[in-house]
Amino acid sequence: MSTTQAQPASAPAHLLALAWCLVAVPALAQIREVNAVIAPGATLEKLAGGFAFTEGPTSDAAGNVFFTDQPNNRILRWSVEGTLSTFLQPAGRANGMFFDARGQLIACADEKTELWSIAPDGTHTVLARAHEGKRLNGPNDVWVAPDGAMYFTDPFYKRPWWDYEVAPQGTAQVYRLSADRKTLTRVTTDLVKPNGIIGTPDGRVLYVADIEAGRTWGFDIQPDGSLGNKRLFCEMGSDGMTLDEAGHLYLTGKGVFVFNRSGRQVAHIEVPEAWTANVSFGGRDHRTLFITASTGLYAIRLQHRGANAAK
Repeated sequence: MSTTQAQPASAPAHLLALAWCLVAVPALAQIREVNAVIAPGATLEKLAGGFAFTEGPTSDAAGNVFFTDQPNNRILRWSVEGTLSTFLQPAGRANGMFFDARGQLIACADEKTELWSIAPDGTHTVLARAHEGKRLNGPNDVWVAPDGAMYFTDPFYKRPWWDYEVAPQGTAQVYRLSADRKTLTRVTTDLVKPNGIIGTPDGRVLYVADIEAGRTWGFDIQPDGSLGNKRLFCEMGSDGMTLDEAGHLYLTGKGVFVFNRSGRQVAHIEVPEAWTANVSFGGRDHRTLFITASTGLYAIRLQHRGANAAK
């Protein structure tokens, strides 16, 4: 893969502070099965750098990876040919993103605390901006279920482009937007600050990282879309996350931490940046893990394909 440099930008203090959220990092002594996830001979490669703060990677049907440079208010595209381009700027201060089955880019656009659907030509539709008459705190990460419903986290990280200091919702939880995009429902009640989110491709299980509590939880998705059977998956929070076809869950923070189905850490991918924000599978065979980490975009080949087509 070739390396392309973006225009340099400095990271605002509020985003650097994010790197020190309360994330419990498992001891490296727990690592046992690193060869189960990394492709033989694969090493981490830096694809591009000079960003202010990268986030939100997601893959389109062809394997191109879209990600955000939030302080610079843009969405970028890393093509399967290895070229970097700007897809949209301004971009609503987009954060976490996920392509739906129709090829629409679903984005947590927290400039105005909204959830967007972005068409291939860059035009957007606001899907949600308020719950029970109050604006959302700031949608952060999103997963689209197989039936088209959307689950997103809504923590509160004070942004310099907001003119208020208190979370509008009064609580930081997970929300579900129905597949017909008509009903927005709060589906958790007891989280501290949910951040990363991902579901299984069969639509049965949802994982939510409570970054401030230092916990990642698993939930069963009920037939009506509500969540049940909350259980602890691992004692680590995360900024972003993804799943592979073998059931490994990839969490982020100081690098990438990989857990097996039982919640035991089996690998740690070191990334030479202050903070690793998010991850997504991409590429033509959906077997490359793309990593957004502070000022750079990185990639590494893995043993398994991503479980979700867009992540």
